[in-house]
Amino acid sequence: MDGIEERRLEEKERRREDILDAAERVLAVKGYDAAKMDDIARAARVSRALLYVYFKDKTELQFALCLRGLHLLRERFAQARARHARGRDQIQAIGRAYIGFVQEFPVYFNALARAEAQHTELEDEHGICHRMMMTGRAVHAETIAALRTGQADGTLRHDLGDPLIVAMSLWGFTHGIAQLAMTKGEIFAHEGIATSAFIDHAIEMATRSLLP
Repeated sequence: MDGIEERRLEEKERRREDILDAAERVLAVKGYDAAKMDDIARAARVSRALLYVYFKDKTELQFALCLRGLHLLRERFAQARARHARGRDQIQAIGRAYIGFVQEFPVYFNALARAEAQHTELEDEHGICHRMMMTGRAVHAETIAALRTGQADGTLRHDLGDPLIVAMSLWGFTHGIAQLAMTKGEIFAHEGIATSAFIDHAIEMATRSLLP
């Protein structure tokens, strides 16, 4: 690849990232359903035609945001694990990292939540849905590593079964807790429950199910 071609590819990737940055800003204000591709094109300062060169529709753009979110989530999980030696503590830290991710990056969380309710085409190994699946697997690998650490150091049960199933179950549980924390704050307040107390109790419940 010559220098000119390399610069063109770099410029194309920068433009793509700029469009995703703009999409994040638009979705944060308008929400997914109300946001239009025209809104995103204007925010990114590109033509509608050029936007469709990079993303064929809003769903493809949403999946690209999912990929961004999953890469970030894997980093957060790895950092959470690195702060603790015991597997039990790593699992709790991962749970809290996920809650923190949801609170800090609601656009990514909402994109992922929508993707989980959509049909995804996984057969194309070069397609974005397949890349999302592989990146999600890398996210689960961090939880699996924490589970194995806990089993090795005796802080977690040895009879948990398939670690991938356990990791995905914990993901589902924490995802639901995060969604409730985001959307039911007023109900919690009406019932005299602090959202932080709800999160703490839920994470402790999940952890107790893993203990020897």
